Amino acid sequence: MFVVVGNHDIGFHNMIRQDVALRFSKLLKAPSVQHLILKGNHFILLNSMALQGDSCRLCTGARRQIEKVSGKLSKCSEDTNQCYNDNLTFNYSQPILMQHFPLYRVSDAICTEPDAPPLPARNKLFRIKLDALSKESTQYIVSKIRPRVVFGGHTHHGCLVHHNYDDLDGLKFLEYSVPSFSWRNRPDPKYMLVSISPTEYAVNKCGLPTEITIILSAVIMICILIVNVIRKGTVGR
Repeated sequence: MFVVVGNHDIGFHNMIRQDVALRFSKLLKAPSVQHLILKGNHFILLNSMALQGDSCRLCTGARRQIEKVSGKLSKCSEDTNQCYNDNLTFNYSQPILMQHFPLYRVSDAICTEPDAPPLPARNKLFRIKLDALSKESTQYIVSKIRPRVVFGGHTHHGCLVHHNYDDLDGLKFLEYSVPSFSWRNRPDPKYMLVSISPTEYAVNKCGLPTEITIILSAVIMICILIVNVIRKGTVGR
């Protein structure tokens, strides 16, 4: 199992205690920057709270690791003889980026998925660095990682964003915001099943029954149980 840290795990950037961040990273083996190679697929897992762009220890450490990962991927994409990580050789494929916060956007107004935020909440402006990454951090990450797809969460709602960076050789990719898998946050919890190969990926979104469906089902089952108990009691007389 691989873990991507979120703000509910260690707090927002200005509230993070060093001992809490270190404990989470150590016990769950989840450093601020992870480069995983699974069946020829490259996954970059980032700590969104370490991408604030300031000079704190958490942020400077994350930037240092991002530069290191970026260098490895860049060299490997140009020369297969440079494709190695910790003395293990690998094949290059465009990486997949995973983090808790969405990339920079001003709001969820562009989200048109069935599980997007309801109106008018959809038009509420984001608090940059709290609800989404800053524009500068997003530009930095995209330029260094050059992902083929991005997965994030945090908003509790679904969203599909088309990104196009003409200044990065026309780099294009999709960003998926994964909705919450909890009835506490939404009436129809969702999760994603993703099939990935080094050259392609397919995303399927699945959902649980709505909360009202669960409640009605429970009420109906209780009523049926009561009726059966009464009927059995009547027959036994």
